[in-house]
Amino acid sequence: MKQDWKPGTMIYPLPALLVSCGSTEEEYNIITVAWAGTICTNPAMCYISVRPERYSYPILKRNMEFVINLTTKDMAFATDWCGVRSGKDYNKFEEMKLTPGKAKIVSAPIIEESPLCIECRVKEIISLGSHDMFIADVVNVKADDKYLNTETGKFELSQANPLVYVHGGYFELGPKVGKFGWSVEKNRSQTKRNSEGLL
Repeated sequence: MKQDWKPGTMIYPLPALLVSCGSTEEEYNIITVAWAGTICTNPAMCYISVRPERYSYPILKRNMEFVINLTTKDMAFATDWCGVRSGKDYNKFEEMKLTPGKAKIVSAPIIEESPLCIECRVKEIISLGSHDMFIADVVNVKADDKYLNTETGKFELSQANPLVYVHGGYFELGPKVGKFGWSVEKNRSQTKRNSEGLL
C-alpha cells in the first residue's frame, strides 16, 4: 500500500558530482552537486542547480563556466567534504589533496582524479526558487584513458566505480543487469525462433 507524501525531490539515484569553478588559482573552488543532468544530446547540453547563498554561486555567475567532474568510490570522502565545507573557509583542492588541471576550453579547472571531466559554458540561468538552474553547453570532455577499452574504443565508466547519491547516502554501483536495447534484442531473438518454428 502506498502513502501520499507532500511534493518533494525524490528522483534517485543521482550522480554525486564535484563541480569546479573559477578563472584563477586564487578563485578556484569545488562544490558538490547532485541536482544535475543531461538536457539535450545535439547540441550537447547539461545543467546544474545551485542555491544562490552558496559560496560558489557568484563565482559561477561571474565566469559563466564550470566543469562537471564525475566521482568514484575512492572519491566519496572528498565528495561529501566538499559539500559540507565552504570555499570561503577552505581551499578544497588543498584540503582534499585533489589536483586542479587545465581544461581545454574553459578557464575553470578540471579535477585530475576524476575519470571524466565535462567542460561547460553557461547559456542561461533560471531562478526557480531554492535553486537557480545553470543551463550550459558542453564544450569539451576530458576522459581518463585508463578506462578506455582499446579493443572496442568504448569508455568503460563502470570500471571507475562511479559514486551515486540516494536520499542522503552515497553508494557504488552494483552488478550490471542489462544494456541499452537488450530487451529488444531478446524479443527479436524470440520472434526469430517462433518464426523458424512455424516454417
